This record gives sequence, C-alpha cells and structure tokens, in this order.
Amino acid sequence: MGTKIVPVIATRKPPSKKQRALEILTRLQCLYPDATCSLNYETPVQLLVATILSAQCTDERVNKVTPALFARFPDAESLANADLTELEELVRSTGFYRNKAKNIQGACRKIVTEFNSVVPNTMEELLTLPGVARKTANVVLAHAYGINAGVTVDTHVKRLSNHLGLTKHTDPVQIERDLMKLLPQADWENWSIRLIYHGRAVCKARSPLCVACELADLCPNANKPTSVG
Repeated sequence: MGTKIVPVIATRKPPSKKQRALEILTRLQCLYPDATCSLNYETPVQLLVATILSAQCTDERVNKVTPALFARFPDAESLANADLTELEELVRSTGFYRNKAKNIQGACRKIVTEFNSVVPNTMEELLTLPGVARKTANVVLAHAYGINAGVTVDTHVKRLSNHLGLTKHTDPVQIERDLMKLLPQADWENWSIRLIYHGRAVCKARSPLCVACELADLCPNANKPTSVG
C-alpha cells in the first residue's frame, strides 16, 4: 500500500495591525486626495479660536459664526479686550457659548501677555492656554505651523479607529498614543483629516455604509454597527 499524500494548504498570515493601518492610510489618501482642515481661518489665532468653537459643534456651524466674529475681533489683542457679553452672543449658536467665550478670551489674554501676541508653536506652550487640550493643539500645530506633534482625535477619529480595530481605548490620549505607534509621523494629521472625511461620508455613526466602503476588507467590524460618539 502506497503512502497517502496529504496536500499542504498554504495559509496566509493576516496583516499586522501596523500593516493594516498603513494600507488604510494609503487608501484614504487615494479616496480623499484634497482633504484639508474644514475650518475657515486666516491666521493661527483664528484657527485656534475656530477649533475651540468646534468642540461639540460641527465645522459647518463654526464657519457660519466666525466671519462676523473675526470681522469684529480679528486678532488676539481685540479678543483679549472684547466685551465678554458681546463675545458670548457672537458664538452663542456653537453651543456651550459662555465657557467657549471665556476660554477664547483667556487664551488670547495669555497669548498677548506671555507670548507677545503670537500663538505659540509647541505642544507644551499651547497646553497652557485656557480651553486648549491636545486635540486643539494638534490642529493648530499641524495647520498653522506644519508641525505634526500628534494625532488629532475627534469623535470621528475615535469611533473609526476603534471600529477598524486599531485601538481598544476610549480615552482620546490613549487612542492618540496607539495611532502614533502605527503611523508615520509625517502622516499623523493626514490620517485624522481623511478619517474625518470618511466618517462623514461613509462610516457614519448611525448607519455605516459598509457595502460601499473601500476599507471593508481591512475592517474587523465591517457590517457590524459602530458605537455612536
């Protein structure tokens, strides 16, 4: 009796988390080649203010508010000396307007008194400003100064990074650390901007369009509901 030959079936090793992240980045760059910051601004201080206003608010709404705001108070000095009640009224429709107005004025006063009216260009200094956490600081550094100091983690980046299996954390700082390990520093902000576009257009919180998603084969949760928030 001859020896029975058992065929060997080659198994392909699944891509590592880092390999998936890099492939996702490549596809996002192809899908959204012209993606950029959605907030309208002309100066670093205007970007700082717009980013503070974007908390718990859409960029579209912020862009409707800032033309009148910046026409009245175009720079750090004018914002620092603004009447707080008037400032509150100008930003009211962005939500949490009292706290936002207070933080904007406090940040601008510190910029004027401690940074010679120039928005600082380091993470450490930006984090000393009222109302500024890592998300806001990352946006300002990347888009005003071309510095990739970290990964901007907003609600879209938080949700999609979890859905794509690239992090298990819910804390934005922990998510940022995970993503920084997976992505080239030069693309940290590219990742955030394009993932935000994808979250708005395809991987929506309440009704993700998995059947139309170019990332579905790389997503361990494709065709499963995403968590809202």
